[in-house]
Order: sequence, then structure tokens, then C-alpha cells
Amino acid sequence: MNEQVKIPRTTPRFSATFDPHTLSEIRRAAATGIYDIRGGGSKRHLPHFDDLLFLGASMSRYPLEGYREKCGTSVTLGTRFAKKPIELKIPITIAGMSFGSLSAQAKEALGRGASLVGTSTTTGDGGMTQEERGHSNILVYQYLPSRYGMNPDDLRKADAIEVVVGQGAKPGGGGMLLGQKISPRVAQMRTLPEGIDQRSSCRHPDWTGPDDLEIKIEELREITDWEKPIYVKVGASRPYYDIALAVKAGADVIVLDGMQGGTAATQEVFIEHVGIPTLAAIRPAVQALQDLGMHRKVQLIVSGGIRNGADVAKALALGADAVSIGTAALVALGDNDPHWESDYEMLGTVAGAYDDWHEGRDPAGITTQDPDLAKRLDPIGAGRRLANFLSVLTLETQTIAR
Repeated sequence: MNEQVKIPRTTPRFSATFDPHTLSEIRRAAATGIYDIRGGGSKRHLPHFDDLLFLGASMSRYPLEGYREKCGTSVTLGTRFAKKPIELKIPITIAGMSFGSLSAQAKEALGRGASLVGTSTTTGDGGMTQEERGHSNILVYQYLPSRYGMNPDDLRKADAIEVVVGQGAKPGGGGMLLGQKISPRVAQMRTLPEGIDQRSSCRHPDWTGPDDLEIKIEELREITDWEKPIYVKVGASRPYYDIALAVKAGADVIVLDGMQGGTAATQEVFIEHVGIPTLAAIRPAVQALQDLGMHRKVQLIVSGGIRNGADVAKALALGADAVSIGTAALVALGDNDPHWESDYEMLGTVAGAYDDWHEGRDPAGITTQDPDLAKRLDPIGAGRRLANFLSVLTLETQTIAR
């Protein structure tokens, strides 16, 4: 009698092209007929700073002793034209994130944390809040296509002005703040109806190119009596040409935001498929400054996916003057913290993956306008955590520099 041979089953194998996330997105799109909107930055694997390594000191390079020899971290921004350049104690700044996208408590915490370590924070779309100006020793005012909340008095109250041409998560795309986050206060600041989706223009309404930008920068200088440094922020897309044109237009400082940079809300397809990685953008930008004889004369701030002191040191070694952090700063405040795991599970996600910032239901109280959720964030404690994180980034950068 022949014994039946049991054939082992092959382990199921997912397609690299049609992986589980892709399959679920196809089903979601088929069921709803709308594209997916989310916050955060790109989640696909991209070339990043981890792909670079430093050469340590040995015989040909002599190391500095950390306990006896100094390693300065201060940086001056805006030396080209501004009467009052910005003096930072560390080369790490806080990126623009709006009140509206973030709660008032989160904006206050960002100001507190940045001020404790002697660096700057940035307003974002929608104007300047009292909490942010009151707790930020150095505040950069973003001048965006929407003009929401913009007025000359607040421009004069700021320490610098950042003209936002684009950002890394969506270069060429406008901002979004969906209706569930348009609270009465946000609506008043932006002159909008409560509860109605706000979609900002993808370009400035009163200029169409670099020649017009030059006129706009002159106008901003006149409004602020030539005191404030003028930044120009661009999303990494054509960095060599964009940086060259920003220099021609008269920028004091250029902010280059790679595609790992976050956003409050935009189309998933935009976040993952438009722009170029931060690492790939730095060298063309620096080359443009060098070719124009403006490297270190016009300062370069790099942002988009900065996570630790090694990232900071590598960006500086590649030619940047400073970096800016957004997502990492929110994590330091308490975003996606496992403390709220049960709340995240109720939203159909897990701590560490939550990115539906546009819905305004953030359990951590950061990306929300719900007053009950926002109360969960203690701005004093969160500010201290951010300051600790910034201090660690600085110490790690110093360690590598030595």
C-alpha cells in the first residue's frame, strides 16, 4: 500500500509591488472614490543621512578633548543685509508649524523649549499667537501664499521673516486645514467660516517669479526698517536653480526642505512621490551658493527628516549653516507616545504610526483644536522635554565635531 506523501505548503509571499499597504489603499480608494489625506512626511525608504559615515580622528586628524577643549555651536543668521541678524546658541531651529495645525498648548511648548536652549521657533500658516510670541525669545514669522493672519504689526514683532515658496512634503502644493480643526479662534485669526475646509493657494497672489520676489523682499524690508533677516523657504525640487534665484532675489537666509519634511495634511501621493530627498538636495544647493560666491554669506538651513545629532553634523559637514526640525520636535513634545496606545487603537492605528493629523483627534493634544484633548499637553513639561532633546542633539553634534 503506497503511503501518501504530504507536500509542505509554500509560505505565502506578498508582492513587492502590491504589498499589504498598497492592497489596502486600493480597497480604500475603491470604496470611497477619494484620495487619501494625511499628515507627517514620506514613509517610504529614501536615501538619507544614515547612508553617510564620518571618518574619525586618528593620526592625520587630531581629536579634541570634550572635557577640556571647547566646541562652539553658535550660529548667526541674516548677516547679508539685516541690521539685526539672529544669534542662535545652537545650529538647530524649530520649523514652521501653524496654530490651527497644532494646538495653542503645543505652540507654547515649542516656544518654551526653543527659548530654554537659545534657538528660534517659527509661526507657520495662520498668523502669530500670543502664546507663541510670549514664550519664544526668537520668533520667525512665516509669510505664506494664504496671507492668513498676516499684518504689518506682527511682521514688526517678529525677529525674522520667512517667505515660504514651498515645503518639502509638497513642493508646488498649497496647505490644507480641514473643517474639523477650524475652531472659533482659528476662524477669527484666518477670517474664515468655522468648520469649513481651508485650502491655501499653491503660489503667492502678488508675484509670479523671482523678479517679483525681489520686489516683495524689498517691500518686507521697508515695512520692518531693514532690521529683520529675510528667509526664503523652498521645497527640494530643483535646488541648484531655486537657491540661485533666491540669492538673486535678495534672501539673507535660505531654508531648503527635503521630501522627508512633514506637513499637517496633504495628499498621500504628493508626500511620497514629489520632490527629492534631503540628502540629495544639500550638495546642489551648496554648489549654487559657492558658484555665486555667497556660501556662508547667505546662510543655508536644511530641514526634512532630521532626527539626531549625527544628522545635524552631516548636514553641517555637507555645507549647511544650521538645520530645522519639525516632526522630531513634535515627538519630543509627546506626539505618538505609547502612553496613549489605547487611544490610538480606538482610532484604528498604533502609537508611532498615527498620521491622521487633519482629523483633529490627536490623543496627545498636539495636532488638535479639541479643547479637552489639547488640555492633555502640559506646555511647561513638554517644553522641557523639547529642550532636553535639543540639548542632546547639540551634544551629539559636538561629539562628532571633536
